[in-house]
Parts: sequence; C-alpha cells; structure tokens
Amino acid sequence: MVAGHLREQNGYYQMILSWKDNLGKRKTKSISTGLTVKGNKKRAEALLLKTREEFAPDNLPENAGMLFDEFLLKWLKDKSSAMSAKEYAGYAYTVKGIIIPYFKQKSIMLPALTAKEIECFFQHARSNDDATPDELIFYHETLTTCLGYAVDLRWIATNPAEAANPCCDQAPILFADFIREWLEMMRSKVGETTYAAYAMNVEKSIIPFFKERNCTVQDLERHPKIIQDYYQSLLEAGLSPTTVIRRHANVRKCLQYAFQLGIIKSNPADRVEKPRKAQYKATIYNQEELDVLFKVARGDPLELPIILGAFYGLRRSEVLGLKWDAIDFEKKTISIRHTVTEMCVDGKATVFQRDTTKTKSSCRTLPLVTPFERLLRKVKQQQEINRQVCGSCYCNDYLEYVNVNAIGELMKPNFITQHFDILLAKHRLKKIRFHDLRHSCASLLYANGVSLKEIQEWLGHSDISTTSNIYTHLDFSSKVSSANAILPAFPKNVQVFASGQ
Repeated sequence: MVAGHLREQNGYYQMILSWKDNLGKRKTKSISTGLTVKGNKKRAEALLLKTREEFAPDNLPENAGMLFDEFLLKWLKDKSSAMSAKEYAGYAYTVKGIIIPYFKQKSIMLPALTAKEIECFFQHARSNDDATPDELIFYHETLTTCLGYAVDLRWIATNPAEAANPCCDQAPILFADFIREWLEMMRSKVGETTYAAYAMNVEKSIIPFFKERNCTVQDLERHPKIIQDYYQSLLEAGLSPTTVIRRHANVRKCLQYAFQLGIIKSNPADRVEKPRKAQYKATIYNQEELDVLFKVARGDPLELPIILGAFYGLRRSEVLGLKWDAIDFEKKTISIRHTVTEMCVDGKATVFQRDTTKTKSSCRTLPLVTPFERLLRKVKQQQEINRQVCGSCYCNDYLEYVNVNAIGELMKPNFITQHFDILLAKHRLKKIRFHDLRHSCASLLYANGVSLKEIQEWLGHSDISTTSNIYTHLDFSSKVSSANAILPAFPKNVQVFASGQ
C-alpha cells in the first residue's frame, strides 16, 4: 500500500509518497502538485488521494532492469483486469507453460532482449515442441503485446518482437498443404456459411490444381505465373470471371497469411492479373410474364415463395427464413430478419438457420398488402389443418416457419431452385433463376417511377451503387423517354434527316 502526505515547499504543495519494496525497504518519492498553498488545500488533498490510488511503484523506470521471464509475469498480473477470461487463459497458458521456461534458462534481462533472441525461441518451439505455424503466430502475438507494455512503461525504447520473424527457418511448404492448414485456421474466424464456401473452393478446385504441380509456397513467390495459369485454366473450363475472382480471394488471403508468418517476403497473388468482373445482365420477367407465372403457380408448393420473390423482392434465404412472428397482421407489416441457407460442409449438405441477414441493411420491414395478407392467413390455416390430419407424423420442429411442406418439414433451398426450374419447363415459360424474380421486382419498381433510394430500401441493399449498377439498365423505356425529351433541341435538318424525309 502507498502512503503519503502533503508538504509545503516554496509556496507550493508537494506530495510525499511512501512504500516498501520487495525487500521490505522503505522508499519515498516527492511529486509536485503544481498548486499554490494559498486556497488550494482541498484540491491538493484530493490530488494526493488520487495519486496514492493510481501510483504503481513496480512501474518506476529504476525497476526496468528485471529479468524478462519476471516481466512476463508482471505483464500478466498488471493486464489481467483488462482481458476477458478466455483471453487471459490463452495468454497465461502460453506464457507460464511455454515462453517463461525457455527464457528462464537464458536469464536474459528485459533491456537486453533482441529480435534474434526471440527468433531463437521460435526455432526452439518449432524443433523441440513441434509448434505449428498457428501456434508460432500466437506466441509472436503474445510477445509483441507483452513487450508493447514495456514500451508504454518506457522501460525499453522499441519493441524487439516487432522485428522478429516467427518462421525465420521455415522449410519449404507445399501450397496444397498450407492452404488446407489456412482453411482450418479460418474455421474459427468466419461464419459457418462463409467457411463452407471457402472449403468448397479450396478442396474442389484450388488444392487439385496446385497439388498436381507439387509447388511450394516459396515457388509461388518466385513464380507468380503459376497462379495466373490457375486462373486461366478456370476461365478456359467455362467458369465466369466472377467465380474466378472468388477463387483469387481465397488464394490471396492464404498467401497473405503466409506473408504475415514470414514464410514469404511478399504476396505473389498481388502480382498477377485477376479477371475483370463481367457486367451483370439479369434475365427478368415483365408484368405480363409474371401474371402468367402467378397463374401456373397457383396451388403449387412454390406459390408463396414465388410471390415473396417477385412482389417483395426477397432473396431465397429470406423467403425460407420468414417466420410467423415476423408478420404483424394488426400493424400490417412483414419483417425480414431471419435467413435459412444450405451449404456443403465436410462433404455433407447442411442447413443453417440464422437470426441474421446478408447485410445489416437487409434487415428491413415492409408493408403487408391486403392480397398477400389473405394468402398468408390461408397458408396458416392450411398448416393447422395439416397438423391435425397428420397427428404424430407431423413435424413440430418448424412450427414458427411460414414455408413448410404438408407434413411440417422446413422447405429446403435446393428444393426451391430445382422445383422452380421444373415448373417453368412444364409450362414452357422463359427460363430464369429463382433469384431473377428479385430482379424482376426491382425492374418493375424502377419502370413505374420508384426512386433508386426507395428500391434500395425495399430490396435491402447496403449500398445504393449496387442498386444502380444492377437495375438501372433494365428499363429501356426510360431511355426512350430521354431520347424524345432531347430531340427538340436538335436543328430541324437533323430531325428531318432522322425521320427520313
């Protein structure tokens, strides 16, 4: 505990602090308050009390010459209150079980610690403890954070861990093996559906190409053309530029991780040309085509999903994620806040039910119009009838969902895609994707004078540029109106020439 009192000196208050060090020896320190004696006694006393509470004798510069293994324990103790329990447990296990035993044998003083000494620790951890790259980067993060605290205390001028390479003697690693290791590391850092998409790209496409060529991470750094050849092979196989760009994102992120670990000195994926994203051209239904679709879909299992996609412009995941508690029959609103998606994880089709939408803006509330309200009430009534008829055979796991089949099972994403194609082919309608109903909705809104901002809010786009880029080219009639509006400004001879007279 730090004791203290005030002392008057040259017309100013001084704070005299007193404490015992680790050896039991009494020490004192004088600190000026900067307050004159006259009229400032209460302020000086308050400042003394605050200083006594915050004063940390162990952090004085004269204590900087401690052993590094002792400083590691001090850092854990001083910073424990600022860490979560999980974060502290991770740091404490690494510091006490792995880092301290090594540096305690070396007896290195904190001010004498160098980047080379830290790299020797990494080499020891790799060769003696079989530390993985993931573990090495966490050791590096721990040491960097700890020594950053020493810099904050001004016990050392610079952080030696920042100049240390955790993989300084790393042997060449096959890229096919490294990207699988990166994929496993990413599993805990991204959402389930994002990981599933990564895994499909990596396992089905990226690994087979690079494994066949037996190239290492270091080979790619020296010869980035191998990456360029991979992209070209995908394009020649008929994949779209957009799909190739997604594969590029996976390759680049993986190699960036290798760069952060110090396995390579630069990211070779930054030195290749990724394909230019093709301008999107949606296939849509006009009003007449939608009328026909609604007629043929009447009574079909997809009747409700089709109307949700075409009228409200919902994504497939939003259609399937619609719950009864999101529909307010009194306030006449329908809220989009839950999604259902399906991805292949570890070779198995997995359905994900999440209380999240694609983006924050996708979470939105729309008006419940009368015809759709009547349809929803009819659907709800039919579900109750099905439940009574089926009895114990009815699935009660999805009672809160709107789109279920006759025995209460949640409608699957792939069923919507496949059955929609079958429905169109059966009635010889123009082939479009289910998602193109959303584009059809946007096109009709735009053609009927609804502003881009309003369309953005209706569809739940996070950026109005997305709305503009995708939909504004769909309504050709607006361009005709523009042409007719500007025509009177041209000279008469041009108008005569244009009319053929």
